[in-house]
Amino acid sequence: MTLEIRRLGPDDGDRMRVLNRLFGGAFDDSATYELAPPSEKYLRRALSREETIALAAYADGEIAGGLVAYVLDKLEQERSEIYIYDLAVAEHHRRQGIATALIAELQGIAAAFNAWVIYVQADYGDEQAIALYEKLGTREDVMHFDIAPEVTR
Repeated sequence: MTLEIRRLGPDDGDRMRVLNRLFGGAFDDSATYELAPPSEKYLRRALSREETIALAAYADGEIAGGLVAYVLDKLEQERSEIYIYDLAVAEHHRRQGIATALIAELQGIAAAFNAWVIYVQADYGDEQAIALYEKLGTREDVMHFDIAPEVTR
């Protein structure tokens, strides 16, 4: 297998749409990733940002996986954190080192941002993801809260 990892840029809206379909299938959440796709203008703007990192992995020319991460500048020191928001590999390409290769590519990008950590969230029960992340990093058990953007009273 020939593996190529490509960082998507402002001209890669079509590739991002394909990657979103892969995410929707992998996460069993097609509604989120496919029902209201972003416009070309939106994707161009988002993928133009240096702080938005979208990586697509191609195995023998076929989309095999991808990762979307965001650089978060810190204010207590001149450093950044990088948050992996989405990471998935197509089912028939799993257990081939693609997720590890995507994270390794991100680690190289992180160094250029002077990032002191890359972090990712895993859901309880997602044993494959948990095993991968435990292999690559240190586990921290935290609570996650979703807060609505509007004040409700």
